[in-house]
Amino acid sequence: MWRNVQRWRGVVLIAIAVIATVWMAVGNQLVLYIHPRYIVFTVIMAAIAIALVVASMLVRPDHDDDDEIPSARSRVLSVLALVVAGGVAIAMVALPPATLTSATAGQRDITSTTVGAQTQSVSDAEGASDAVFASFTVADWSSLLRQTTDLSFYAAKPVDVVGFITPDPDDPQNVFYVSRFVVTCCAVDAQPTGIPVYMPNWPDSLATDDWVHVTGEFAANSSRLSKQGIALTPTAVDEVDQPSEPYLY
Repeated sequence: MWRNVQRWRGVVLIAIAVIATVWMAVGNQLVLYIHPRYIVFTVIMAAIAIALVVASMLVRPDHDDDDEIPSARSRVLSVLALVVAGGVAIAMVALPPATLTSATAGQRDITSTTVGAQTQSVSDAEGASDAVFASFTVADWSSLLRQTTDLSFYAAKPVDVVGFITPDPDDPQNVFYVSRFVVTCCAVDAQPTGIPVYMPNWPDSLATDDWVHVTGEFAANSSRLSKQGIALTPTAVDEVDQPSEPYLY
């Protein structure tokens, strides 16, 4: 019996992990963990793993009856490791995946995070049309805010963004960030980025981690406590469902 446990534990754990990966791919949940460009590669690797698991189940190597029997302590530790690893693998299937939240964003500085080379530069954005500005994401505007605080640059430029609420630590009653995570490879390297919104007493109608659609224009931040000199003055803040792809790439 012990040899059977030793033989099948690895196969079973790999099978569970592979099934969980395929399950999340079918349900479009892998985007919560990895960049979309890696999904096809991951699914292909999972298919190869499934083939290897099946092959392992069909091939039964001969066992040497004189193999040393491990001690009782070793067997107990091995079984416990198997149970813990199996519980983690099963949880991957049983528990619904979740996006990163404001708790993670609060552990990293939203205003200083470098969000990558794909965002906008001041020189490129200066002559853009209103339609182009309306298509800018949180990452685009955040990149511009780090490059210039000249209010004349932002005058009459429409802002139309979607993100989740992260309170401003300096004035959580009146200022929040419309936040998103930017993913380069996977959720492990996710970087938070956001733009400040001045909305007095926003916790009376909204909650941390709510997803919102915000429109408006930038102006001098009216908050006396916030360290952000410029903030979005909203014309509308509407709660929305979390996007199917909550991260920016």
